[in-house]
Amino acid sequence: MKKLVALIVGLIIIGISATTVSADKYEVKTGDNLWTIAENNHTTVESLMDINNLDSDLIFPEQILKLNEEKELEYYAVKQGDTLNVISKAQVHDGTVANLNAWDNLSSNRINPGQELVVNGTTEKKISNTNIDSEEKSETLKTLASTKPNEGKENQEVLESVETKENEVAVEAEVPNGRTFSVEATAYTAYCAGCSGITATGINLRENPKAKVIAVDPNIIPLGSKVYVEGYGYAVAGDTGGVINGNKIDIHVPTKDEAFKWGRRTVEITIVDG
Repeated sequence: MKKLVALIVGLIIIGISATTVSADKYEVKTGDNLWTIAENNHTTVESLMDINNLDSDLIFPEQILKLNEEKELEYYAVKQGDTLNVISKAQVHDGTVANLNAWDNLSSNRINPGQELVVNGTTEKKISNTNIDSEEKSETLKTLASTKPNEGKENQEVLESVETKENEVAVEAEVPNGRTFSVEATAYTAYCAGCSGITATGINLRENPKAKVIAVDPNIIPLGSKVYVEGYGYAVAGDTGGVINGNKIDIHVPTKDEAFKWGRRTVEITIVDG
C-alpha cells in the first residue's frame, strides 16, 4: 500500500513538473491579451511579439510565451582601477551603471579586482503611463500651434496646458484629475483608406505624424479637450469618425504596424480638468 501511495505521489509530482512554466515564460490564460501580459510582466507588446516571432497580437489559451530573449551571458573580470561607469561604457550593451547593478545584484557601486560581472543581462522594461517625452511634446506643440487661429479657444487652452508640462520628468504618471471612464479604443493613421490626413479640427496629421490626437464622439468627449489615455498618454480630442459613437475612441499613430499592434482594447480615459 505504501508503495502504491508513493507511486501515485510520484506521478502527481511528475505531472506538475511537466506543466510548470519557468519564470521567464508565461502560459496564456483565457481572456489574456498581449497588452495585459506585457504590463503584468514589465515588458512591452513589441518585445513579446519580437521574441516570440508573432505576426499579429492574436494569442491562444495554453500558448507558451517567452518573456525575455534567451541569450548566453557574458562576463567581465574587474581589473585594478575599474569602476562601474568605465565598465558600462566599454563593455555593456545597454551601457548603464543601473543595468550592471541590476544584472549583478550589487548593493553599491563598489567592485573589487577579480570580481566577475554579467555585462549583457536582461533588463526589465517596466510599462508605465508616462507624460509626453520631449520629442512627442515638441510634435504635439507644433501640431496644436499649426491649427487655424479661428478653430476656437479649446486648442489654445490645450496648447497652454501642454506647455506647462515641459519641465516634468517622465516618471510613472499618476492618473490626472478629471472625469475618468472606460472606452473601447482602436487606432488609425493619417493614411487610412478614405483619410485625408486633416482632422475635424484642422490638424494636419501627415505633416505631424507623431501628434497625439484621438477621434471621439463629441457628445461624450468635447472636441478640443485635453485627455489622458491609458497606454497612450496625453492627447487632444481633435478628430471624429463615422463609427466612433458613444464610449469609443480612435487613437492616431504614425504607422499601420503600430495601429495593428494596438488592435482593439478597453482602456481608461480621463478628460483632464483645467
